[in-house]
Amino acid sequence: MSFSAIIVAAGTGSRAGEPKQWRRLGGRPVLRWSVEALLSAGASELVVVVAPGAEDLAAEALTGLGRWVAVKGGETRAASVQAGLNAFKARSGARVLIHDAARPLLDPATIRRVLAALEHHEAVVPVLPVADSLRRGSEGVMGESVDREGLWRAQTPQGFRLEAILGAYAAWPDPSPPTDDVEVARRAGRTVAMVAGDARLMKLTYPEDFAMAEALISRQTRVGQGFDAHRWGPGASVWLCGVEIAHDQTLIGHSDADAGLHALTDAILGAMGDGDIGDHFPPTDPQWKGASSDLFLIHAVERLAARGGRLVNVDVTLICERPKVKPHRLAMRERLAGLLSLPLDAVSVKATTTEAMGFTGRGEGLAAQALATIELPL
Repeated sequence: MSFSAIIVAAGTGSRAGEPKQWRRLGGRPVLRWSVEALLSAGASELVVVVAPGAEDLAAEALTGLGRWVAVKGGETRAASVQAGLNAFKARSGARVLIHDAARPLLDPATIRRVLAALEHHEAVVPVLPVADSLRRGSEGVMGESVDREGLWRAQTPQGFRLEAILGAYAAWPDPSPPTDDVEVARRAGRTVAMVAGDARLMKLTYPEDFAMAEALISRQTRVGQGFDAHRWGPGASVWLCGVEIAHDQTLIGHSDADAGLHALTDAILGAMGDGDIGDHFPPTDPQWKGASSDLFLIHAVERLAARGGRLVNVDVTLICERPKVKPHRLAMRERLAGLLSLPLDAVSVKATTTEAMGFTGRGEGLAAQALATIELPL
C-alpha cells in the first residue's frame, strides 16, 4: 500500500530537558526509530520536519537511510505539519501519515491498521481506551471523579487523504493552534475513524519516559566467549583481571599481557559479532606497547553501549599453577565490576590448574577463558 509520511521532529523538548528526537534510545537516535519503521512499511516519500538549523543533526541521525527529505518547521506543531504537507510531491487521493518523532516505538501493525482504514475514510486516528480512573484535582487535593466512558487516548501516526487534510488546515478558524491533526480534520467537518493503537507507542515527554521506553524495546540475549594465553618471562609482578599481583615472573605480551582482560574483551566483542581484540588493537601498532588492558575492555563496553546493548554478566576462569588466585579473587571481581558497571554478583572470577599437564601445568605460561552475556535491541 503506497503512502506518504511526515515525521514532526522540530520540537525543543522543554519538558524532557533537551530535544528528544536526537537522544539515543536502544543505541539509535529517537528520530531514526520512526523513520526506519515508516520506510520499512513502504513509505514512497518521507518528509522529516526539523527546527531551522537542525538539518545536519537529522542527516547524522539518519545516516545510511534513503527516501527521506528534511524541511524546516514552524513555530508551532501545526505550522510544522503544514510545511511538511507543502513539501509533498504526492497528488490528490494520496494517503498521508503524520507521526510524532517523540513516539519512536512504532510497529508495523499500527501502520497497517491506519492505512487499511484510509481505504474507506478520509481521516483516521489510532487510539487506546482510558483504563485508569480519572479525577479532577488542584493544589495537591483530589476532587470529583470524571466518567471515562467514551474517552480515548489519541496516538500517531494519524492518517488522511491528502486533499482532506490540506483543505482542513486551510479552513482552520481558530487563531490558537490545534492539539493535533485529527482535530483540524474534525473541525472541518471530516469524519475521523478510530483504529486500535498500541500501548508501546508511548510519547516521550519527561526524562523518566526514556527508562520506560528502554524497558519496552525487544531485545535478544547473546553469549560470547574469549580465550587468551601468554608465556611467562622475567619480572616481579603480573596483571590479572585488572589487579597487579606480586610474583617472581611476569606475562610477556605487547600490552600489559593481562590474559583475563584480554579474554573478557574478546568475549564481549564476540557476543556482538564485532571481531576480536586484534582487529581493534593490532599487536603490530606501537601505540599499544605496554598499554593497560583496561583500555581494551572499556572500548568493547563502549561499542556495546553504542549499539544500545547492555552487559548482563561475565565469568572469567584463569588457568595456571601459580600464582595463587584465590587471595586476589575478590579484588579482581571488584575491579571488573567497576570497569563494567556491573553489580558484584554479576561478575565471576575463578581459577583452576591442569594438574601439571600442558604448558600451564609445566609453568610455561598462563591461560584465561571468559564468557559474557549481553542483550542487544532487535
